[in-house]
Amino acid sequence: MCARKRWPITVLLSILVGSAAPSPVSPETPAPSSPSQMSAPFPKTSSPSHSFIQLPASDPMEPSQNVHCPLRISAPSLAVRFGDSFTANCSVHNMAFSALGWEVSLERPNETMERFLVWSVDRVTQWNINAMCFALSDQGGSCHISLPLTVYKLPDDVSIDFVNHTGPMLEAQQYTLQCAVRDVAPVRNLTVTFYKGQKALGSLHSTQHSSCKLPMTEIFTLDIEPSKEDDRAQYWCEAKLELEAAGEQRPLVVSSQKFTATVLFGPQLECPTKLQVREGETFSCEVRGNPKPLVTWYRDGQAVALPARSSRKHAGKYTVLAVGHQVQKNFTVEVEVIAYNGLTKHSSRHSVLAVLLLQIFTWL
Repeated sequence: MCARKRWPITVLLSILVGSAAPSPVSPETPAPSSPSQMSAPFPKTSSPSHSFIQLPASDPMEPSQNVHCPLRISAPSLAVRFGDSFTANCSVHNMAFSALGWEVSLERPNETMERFLVWSVDRVTQWNINAMCFALSDQGGSCHISLPLTVYKLPDDVSIDFVNHTGPMLEAQQYTLQCAVRDVAPVRNLTVTFYKGQKALGSLHSTQHSSCKLPMTEIFTLDIEPSKEDDRAQYWCEAKLELEAAGEQRPLVVSSQKFTATVLFGPQLECPTKLQVREGETFSCEVRGNPKPLVTWYRDGQAVALPARSSRKHAGKYTVLAVGHQVQKNFTVEVEVIAYNGLTKHSSRHSVLAVLLLQIFTWL
C-alpha cells in the first residue's frame, strides 16, 4: 500500500516584496512542473502584491552561489494530526529579494502579508505533503528552504495477547507476548513498550520501511519466562509515536488493556529439610503451589497426622508427598524435637537476676 505513487498537484504562490512590480504571467499553456521550469497553474491576480510567477529556467530551486539565502520558516519542522489544521509562515529578511513563494503539494495558500507568506490549511487530508518556500532576487538568483512536515495518526486500537496460547502459564516455561497496534502513522516513528505492573520489560521499534507514511498495522512480540512471583501480575503494552517536530505538545501514547496472569507452580517446600520443633509445639512446615497442593505426611511408609503437641517420640524422618497441577513431588524432612525445660524466656531472665542479686547480698 505504501509503494503506490500519487502524483501531487503542485501550487505555486508568490508575493512580491519591497517596491518591485508584479511579474507578468506567461499566456502560454503551462507545462508540468520540473526542477528546471515551473509554471503557475492559476491566472494572474489583479492584486499588485499577490501574483503567481514563472520561475527562471536556470534551476531556480537551487540557491545561487552569489546570493545569501535569508529565508526563515516559523518552525524548522512540523507535526500535524490527520484531519487537523495548521499554519506555516515563511519570511524573507533581505531587501535584495523581490519575490517570495511557496511550492506545495496541497491546496492554494489563503493569506499573504508584506515580506511574509502564510500557508494555512483548514484540514489535512493527505499523508504525503511536500512544502518548500523560495525567494527570487533582483539579480536573478534564488534560494529555497524546505519544511519537514509529518502527518500522524494515533492507532485505532492497541491490544495485548499471547502467541498460540490461552489460559494459565506454567512456571519456568517460555511464552510470547504480542502487542498489536492497528492503523497508526507514520509507523516508522512507533515504539512499543511491554510492562508487567509498572516495570518495563522491554521496548521495541518498528521495522517497517522508513518511507511508508500511510496508516499501517504492526505486531510486536516479546518472550517471557514467568516464575511463581508473576502469579496475579498484570501485563500490558504501550504504543508511542515519537515525533521530534514542533506543533504537537500532547503525549502521543495509547495503552492496551491489562490482563491478569495466572502462573501454575509448585509444589514447593517452604521449610528447612532439618526442622527443629520445641516439645509441646506443632510442626510448622508449609508446602506452596498454584493450585494449592494436596499434602500427605508419611513416617516409616505409613501416612500420619501431624501432632498438635510434639514430644520426643515424634522425632525422626518424614516423607512429604505433595500433589499439584499435573506434578507430584516427594520431600524428606528430618524432625528434631527439643526438650522443654518449663521456663519461659522471661522467667529465665528473672531467675538469672535473682541469682545475681543473691550473690551481691552475700558479698555485702
